[in-house]
Formats: sequence, C-alpha cells, structure tokens
Amino acid sequence: MSTPESFVLNRHRCAEPSSGPGGTAQLREFHRGLPQYEVTPLVALPELADELGLGAVLVKDESSRLGLPAFKMLGASWAIHRALARRPDSAPQPWLITATDGNHGRAVARMARLLGLSARVVVPRGVSDRAIGLIREEDATVEVLDASYDDTVRYAASLAQADPDALLVQDTSWPGYEEVPQWIVDGYATLFEEAAEQSAGLGLDIDLLVVPAGVGSLAHAAVRFARSRAHCRVVTVEPTVAACIAASLAAGALTTVDTGETAMAGLNCGTPAYLAWPDLYSDLAGAAVVEEEAVTRAMARLSAAGIDSGPCGAASLAALDVLAVDPARTDLGLGDRSNVLLLNTEGRRSAQ
Repeated sequence: MSTPESFVLNRHRCAEPSSGPGGTAQLREFHRGLPQYEVTPLVALPELADELGLGAVLVKDESSRLGLPAFKMLGASWAIHRALARRPDSAPQPWLITATDGNHGRAVARMARLLGLSARVVVPRGVSDRAIGLIREEDATVEVLDASYDDTVRYAASLAQADPDALLVQDTSWPGYEEVPQWIVDGYATLFEEAAEQSAGLGLDIDLLVVPAGVGSLAHAAVRFARSRAHCRVVTVEPTVAACIAASLAAGALTTVDTGETAMAGLNCGTPAYLAWPDLYSDLAGAAVVEEEAVTRAMARLSAAGIDSGPCGAASLAALDVLAVDPARTDLGLGDRSNVLLLNTEGRRSAQ
C-alpha cells in the first residue's frame, strides 16, 4: 500500500456558507441531564501559536466526557435515547449491539448499563486487551473477531438483522441504515456548540477545525457546525495506514482503502460513512495524514501542557505541524491572525 500525501486539498469544496444544524436545545438539555455532565475544557496554547505563526491554538479537551475518557458518549447516548423513544410501548426491551474499535463500544455499553439493558460489543483485530477489558467492565458481552473493522461492522449488522429485539447502534452508515448514525452525528453538536461559546468568551472566532477521523461521523458533525460560519474550515486527520477520507477526496469519490496496524485504533477504518460522505465531499477543506512517530511526539507535547491525550486525540496536533507550513498553510489561508481549534478526542485511559 503506497503512503498517501500528508495533506490533500479538497478542490471540490463549496465555499459558500449555508445553514448549520438547528434545534439543538433539546439535545443539550438531554446531555445536561446525564450523570457527570460538565462542559469540557478549552485550553489555549499560546506558545505553540507563536511557534507556528498563528493567532491562537485552542484544544477542546474531551479526555473526561460524561465519566468516560472520550467524546463518544455524546453521540451514543443521544442515538440510544432517540431510538428507544421510537419503539412501541408494547415492544419488549431491546438489547444493544455494536461493532467498535474502542471508545464507541464502551459508550454504548455504558449507556446500556445506565438503562438496565444488555449490550453485545464486537471488536476487530488490533484492539488492545486493555480496551476489551474496559468494555467488559461496563457489563457488556464482548466478541473478538479476527477481522478488519469494516468486516466487523458487517458482522454486527447481520446479528442485529437476525433478531427483532436487537437494536444496532453503529456510528457508521450504509444504504438502508442511516437513522441511528444520523442521531449519533447530531449528538456531537454539543461538543462544537460548547467550543464556540468558550472561544467567543475569549474573544475569538474559529478559523480552522482539525478533527481526528475514522469513518467520519465526528467530522460530519464538524462540517455541519462550520457551515454557517463563513471563515471556518474543517480538516480531518487520519493515520497513514487508514487514510480513507484523504483517498476519497483525492479520488473525488467514496473510496475504500486497506488498513494496517496503528496506535490510533479509533481511526483505523477503511471506508468513510455512507451518510457522512456527501457532506464531507462538499464541505471539508482537506484531509491531513500523519505518521505514528508524529503522534507520539504530539502526545508528549500535550502532556507537557497539562492535557491528557491518547493517540487519536493527539493526531490533531500532529496534523497541525503539517497544516501550518506550505503548501497546506497557503491552501488553507492560514496566517498570524488565524485561530485553530484542535479536538483532543480521547485521554490515555480511553478504550483503545
């Protein structure tokens, strides 16, 4: 497998602002009602901003979100809430099933435990024993497959299809399975709205959002957030061994890539989500691709700044080293007044 470019500019992007997601008051009220809800920190890194010739570098730190060290609970909780509300009162209690390479599965298992439901979580090869143990600690049944993430998703979907009492809670999508994944994307809006309020409190607008991306559900939420903000661009970051969004942007069409081993287990996905792809294609500014060594260095830099970050979360900082220099810097219009928001999507204790 050839190594992808470190930055792919999306030449198909529609630069005209449009309407972003609306009606999030109910969503945010729901999240506020969950155990351990707090607004996660927004951390400024002024020395890094000076070093890179930027106006500000901000980190939205999701290393402690709703009692878990990752952002995934925002989407899983809202989707499960919406799905259960749609079931007839006469229907038996469902059991939840999902495929995961870490944090999403743990979030589904945690929500199941809070609601008194059973959960079955299927994981692909490459997921650490520690991550599997953390999911099991949520009282979920875990099945480990010697298969890729994409094949594991297909397997979980087949199990759900075979049982009318199963509720598939998957954070990727395909034709015919779109409603639950859309609710998951909707749930992530809380993260971006918090960040917008926090940055506005500092007197700053967000010019560039750097989003770690697996199948692209979080990136989907990011581009929807950025649509109504004329100067806000979104760039994804992926590992070299699973750069499906970068490959898709380069090809101008949804593309599947072979995947390999990476410390960024949560980003180790070979196909962008069917539901996300049209918006990623039209709204992303580009896609960055990072090496393992760059992410290791980024974790150390974030730790030195007091930010607990796992490999997926640190990928956004690793990407910034690529984006802050040419050709990406010029392509993105970055300068000494540009404000960049990085998403630290997970802490070291995450299910990776």
